[in-house]
Amino acid sequence: MVRRKKAKFRHVIIGNKKYYFYKIEWIDPCGDSGHAEASEVKELKPAKMISQAYIFAKDNKCVWTFASYDSEQAVFSDRNVFPKCIITKMEKITIWVMESI
Repeated sequence: MVRRKKAKFRHVIIGNKKYYFYKIEWIDPCGDSGHAEASEVKELKPAKMISQAYIFAKDNKCVWTFASYDSEQAVFSDRNVFPKCIITKMEKITIWVMESI
C-alpha cells in the first residue's frame, strides 16, 4: 500500500460556513513622541508584523479576521480589520495528510 501526502487547508466550520486559517504579513506604522534630531528622524521604520487568524470576510479594501470563536454558536472574538494597503502577503495554512492509494 503506497501512501502519499495530500494538502488540506486548515479551517473551521461555524454556522454552516467554512473559515480558512491564514498567515498575514503586514506593515504597522511606528511612532515616537520624544524629541529627536534631524539625523534620527529617518531611522524610525515601520514594523513588519505577522498575524495568524481565520478570515471572516474580505473585499477590495479590507480583510476581517478572528482568532477565537464559540464552539456552540456563531460568536467571534479576537477580531481585527486590516486595510488591504498594509498587507504585504497572505498565505493560507496547509495541513499535510497521509492518504492511501
